[in-house]
Formats: sequence, structure tokens, C-alpha cells
Amino acid sequence: MASEDDFHHSSNSTYRTASSSLRTDQEALLEKLLDRPPPGLQRPKDRFHGAYIIFFSLGIGGLLPWNFFITAKEYWVFKLRNCSSPASGEEPAGSDILNYFESYLTVASTVSNVLCLMANFLLVNRVPIQVRVLASLTIMLAIFLVMTALVKVDTSSWTYGFFAVTIICMAILSGTSTIFNSSVFGMTGSFPMRNSQALISGGAMGGTISAVALLVDLAASSDVTDSTLAFFLTADVFLGLCVVLYLLLPRLEYARFYLRPVWPAHVFSGEEQPPQDSPSAPLAAFRSRDSSIPPLRPILKKTAGLGFCVVYLFFITSLVFPAISTNIESLDKGSGSPWTTRFFVPLTTFLLYNFADLCGRQVTAWIQVPGPRSKVLPGLVLLRTCLLPLFMFCNYQPRIHLHTVLFQSDLYPVLFTSLLGLSNGYLSTLALMYGPKIVPRELAEATGVVMSFYLCLGLVLGSACSALLVHLI
Repeated sequence: MASEDDFHHSSNSTYRTASSSLRTDQEALLEKLLDRPPPGLQRPKDRFHGAYIIFFSLGIGGLLPWNFFITAKEYWVFKLRNCSSPASGEEPAGSDILNYFESYLTVASTVSNVLCLMANFLLVNRVPIQVRVLASLTIMLAIFLVMTALVKVDTSSWTYGFFAVTIICMAILSGTSTIFNSSVFGMTGSFPMRNSQALISGGAMGGTISAVALLVDLAASSDVTDSTLAFFLTADVFLGLCVVLYLLLPRLEYARFYLRPVWPAHVFSGEEQPPQDSPSAPLAAFRSRDSSIPPLRPILKKTAGLGFCVVYLFFITSLVFPAISTNIESLDKGSGSPWTTRFFVPLTTFLLYNFADLCGRQVTAWIQVPGPRSKVLPGLVLLRTCLLPLFMFCNYQPRIHLHTVLFQSDLYPVLFTSLLGLSNGYLSTLALMYGPKIVPRELAEATGVVMSFYLCLGLVLGSACSALLVHLI
């Protein structure tokens, strides 16, 4: 009989830690049993692709507010420079904080992301996923309602106060968005992989929508507060829609099938044993003191390869985008054409990258190669390193150390950005989808949180090293 410490409980069932004596073939068999429907229970179809559409919409809602928040650059310049009533000949009061505004946002969001990911992992089995998802959506909506109300408020007399409110709101928004995205992604681990793909593709669609909104704003040249108000109101409406869609999800027969508990919700006491001839016997257990915390070590062990792929993918991507790609100028900039000046970076960087990323993620709905254990996957991930010198030798400006521009055409940054987005979308979606599928089902949600941490780690490392790369150019 195994010791009490060898077992843990999740919200769906109980499971052993890596220290137990289960053999490899038993683990493989149990993993298959976890996803096998009970006798007589047929797998329902996703009628009218309802669950797919809901997960796709939740993916958009998880990142669209954040994208709108950082896309409204002209709005933050307007607010922090006291443009509503500047004193002539005087430097605006908010110039100092404006110079370091993006750095403050990066620090606030990074710290908030890491802390909330850790908290979410610890709360996986302590707080129901419905509470975490609905609470995070409610907080995100409340934050955006506050920021929407401040759009038309004259903040020229309290610029520093507005800056502090903005940073606090950004930190809260980033953290709650992380909890929402990682929780829903963990939940999709119990569904077929196409639902994970829908959620991930929805995030890319959020970036594409924000890029299109930026172009429309530039073309319309409307008042900055009017366009920002439209951005924020759109985010408010979509967050409200996400609440409705999430509440609708359990009403679908397809969703209820995959959200069912793995085994009957019976927890064995310390004095009774589970039947040895039942299929759940190897996973059934005694109650343990730390039963509410999923075992981290076996998750890290099983997802190490995929975790490396996710970290390195987003490391390379965040090295290039946006630090380098946004500073690549058109070779015909001197012509004065708006397409080579005002619209060049929004088109060739933001819109093109986000659209290519979306296409790459959407392709995984039909093609899922290489597999999670294939050595080709990390090989393709490492191959993306070649993109770094390609971008560095485009027309990046200003250049201090590398004076040579090898690619003397505007088609090259378009081609390289397309490759960056397509490869990031396709390979990252594969790695993220595979993660929750290579562990037992009751560990899928916790594994989803861990995969989100890998993603965050790659972004943080890439953003930190991008400054060094810029100085090398």
C-alpha cells in the first residue's frame, strides 16, 4: 500500500506524485483512461461550432483590452503632456514621466503577470475556475470602465495623479488578464485540441483588431480623445460579452461532456481503501494535507521540452518585435508619401505581424505536425534565430555600430515580418496545445498555468535583451 504522501487530490479526481511506484506503462494506460468516456456515454458533437466560437471569443476578450490599452499611444502622450492647456514656452509638467512611460508600464505588467501566475497555480484546486474566470472578467471590466470615464476628464491639473492611476490600473488589468487567460487555457486542456487552438487564435485576432483600429485612427485623424473613447467602449462591450459567453458555455452539451469530473467525486478517508479492481484504483488516494496544491515537479518534467520551445519562441519574437521592427524605416521615406512615412510601421509591423501570427495559429486547426515528442519541433524553434540578423540588416534607424544595410528594398521587412508572425503563430500554438495533453487530465488545468508561465518568461527575457540588441546596431 502506498503512503499517504504519494497521493494528491484535484477538483476532478485524485492522483499520485512522481515519487509513487507507478510504472511507465501504467501511467500511459491511465492517461488513456482519463480521456476515455464512460461505457455507454457517447461523445457529443460541437453543434454549429458553438464551443469553438465561444473559446475564440474568449481569446479575443482576454487580450483585446490590453491591446487597446497599449495601442492608444497618442492618447497617453496627450494626457501626460498636459496638451489640454500647456503653458507657452514651458516644458509640459508630464514630460519626465512621459519619457519613461513605456518602461513603467513594462515593469508594472511584468511584475503583476508573474505574481498572478504564481497565485493562479496555487489556487487551481482551492478556488473554482468559475470564480477565477468571472472575478477576473469583472475586475477587467471595472478597470476599463474607470479608464473610459477618465477619457473626457481634464487631467491637466493632476498629471502625476493620473499617471499613478494609469500604472495601477495597468498592473491590475495585466494581472487579472493573466489569471483569466491561464485559467481558460487550462480548462481547454480537458477539451479536444481544436478548442485550445481556438482560444490561442482568438488572442491573435485581438492583436489584429487593435492594429486595424490604429490604422483607422491614423487615417481618420479624428480627435485623440474621441478615438480612444471608441477603443475603450469597444473593450467594455466585448468584456461584457465574454461574461455572457462564459456563462453560456456550460449550457452546451458538448461542453458539459468535457467538463464532467474524471471520476466520481468521492474522496477516500484515511481508514478506507478504494477497490483494487476499479479502473480508478491507481489514482484514488487518501486525503493529504497539501491536496489543494498540484504537484509541480511532474508537470515541469513532462513539459520541459515543450516549455523550452515556448520560452525560446517568444524570446526570439520579443527580441525583434516591437523593439527592432518598429524602427525599420522605408527606403523611400524621403519621398514624403504617407505610405512610406505615417503608415509604413503600422502596416508592415503591427498589422502584418498580427495578421501573419493569426494565420499561423489558425493553420494548426487543420495541420498539427510535428508532434509533441518530435525533435523536429525544437529544431524549427531554434531555426528562428536566423531571423535576428535578417531584421538587423534591414533599414533600421538610427544605426551606430552596424552601418551596412544589406536589404535594399521595402519588400524584405515585409517578407521577414511575415515569416516572424507565421512561425511564431504556428509553432507556439502547437507547443501550447500539446502541453496539457501530455499529462493526465486532472493535471491539465495546472499544466495550462505552467505553459502560460513559460510564455511569460520568454516575453520577459526577450524584452530585457532587446535593449542590448538595439545598442549593438
